Amino acid sequence: MHDLFNHDRNDGRVVYSVSGLNQDVRRLLEGAFPLIWVEGEISNFSRPSSGHCYFSLKDSDAQVRCAMFRGKALNLRFQPKDGMHVLLRARVGLYPARGEYQLIVEHMEEAGDGRLRRAFEELKRRLQAEGLFDPAGRLPLPPLPKRLGVITSATGAAIQDVLTVLRRRYPALPVLIYPVPVQGAGAAEKIAAMIQLAAARNEVDVLLLTRGGGSLEDLWAFNEEVVARAVRACPIPLVAAIGHEVDVTIAELAADMRAATPSAAAETISPDAAAWQTSLAQQANRLHQLMQARLQRWQERSDWLNQRIERHHPRRRLQDSSQQLDLLQERLERSLQHQLRERLRRHEQINERLLHHSPLEQTRRLHPQLEQLQHQLLAATQRQLQRKSQVLAFNAHRLDTVSPLATLARGYAVVRHSASGQILRRAADATPGERILATLAEGELQCLIETIKD
Repeated sequence: MHDLFNHDRNDGRVVYSVSGLNQDVRRLLEGAFPLIWVEGEISNFSRPSSGHCYFSLKDSDAQVRCAMFRGKALNLRFQPKDGMHVLLRARVGLYPARGEYQLIVEHMEEAGDGRLRRAFEELKRRLQAEGLFDPAGRLPLPPLPKRLGVITSATGAAIQDVLTVLRRRYPALPVLIYPVPVQGAGAAEKIAAMIQLAAARNEVDVLLLTRGGGSLEDLWAFNEEVVARAVRACPIPLVAAIGHEVDVTIAELAADMRAATPSAAAETISPDAAAWQTSLAQQANRLHQLMQARLQRWQERSDWLNQRIERHHPRRRLQDSSQQLDLLQERLERSLQHQLRERLRRHEQINERLLHHSPLEQTRRLHPQLEQLQHQLLAATQRQLQRKSQVLAFNAHRLDTVSPLATLARGYAVVRHSASGQILRRAADATPGERILATLAEGELQCLIETIKD
């Protein structure tokens, strides 16, 4: 833990540590700015494995670093990329590890219709605070309408869709069309005047305010305050079906009932065997809108409270650590790639040296010398065998000279006792009647001694 500053004992100067200075600057930035809207162009966008988004937001003169952490990035409805023009809702902060000022992004949207959407949200919050969207003031639809009034363009596709559905579901329902322009200059005032005229004439028991789909700018007449107040003040139950299902206008929020499309509105108004199921679905939709409005109010209050506790919240430290972890991960990857390249280079060098000193190469170079040594060994072996053969023949001749076998071959015999096998050297050593063995050069004789001569 670093001290924020140290007092110099000699002259009383206040000396900040780097981390202490960054923490103080961080608190000043976060305390001076609430949640703000910023518009600009994305550059250097990256999204590592942690799920966080890091990028720069720039215009023609400046840029600022931005971080959008994983929990908020999961709510994105589009894929950010370099060059995209976006509108951010963010907190001003500072990343202490690098002393870098940055924006912590809470919400991001494409900036094509950003100004209109901000105006839409501001008007929505103001009218909602007045209770203009309060469901308690909405009028119920008649279960069996006697005549339907449709406020729309007489030549648009919406009226054709409505009439097609009514012909299929309830052809007996009369339809009275109140033609109005549905976009362009002055359209909102004309729509509000037509609602008031239909209410004054009181010719129908349910009104349908509708038009086909389009961009936010095309639908803007139905987001004007004059239309919303005329819709809310209408004494006749009014259903609003503006654009496609994803389009929600101020007029629809103020109406007694909202339908996703003109065809869906016609199905809601006209009787049908599945009318009760449709009614339940509409009630669930209204409940969802009420919950969304209440959640939005509590979210705004929560954002205000979060600014007060953010400096002590563990999530902040985790976010800083997560950024530092991403930076360390990038450095680790670069280091591993550098080490891998060095190992590959060393491997190639060792492989070249190994090939140069390979046993196969040495064997190839020593093969002629080996053949020469083999020839020399063979010649030396033959000479040695020849000398040994001569010595062996000489010794065999000498041995043959003194061999008893040579003596036997000249007609002599070796006489032994038959029983003991001892050699008889004197006649006196034998006895008459004894058997003896006489060994000749070829074979043996068994003899019987008859007489002995001295």
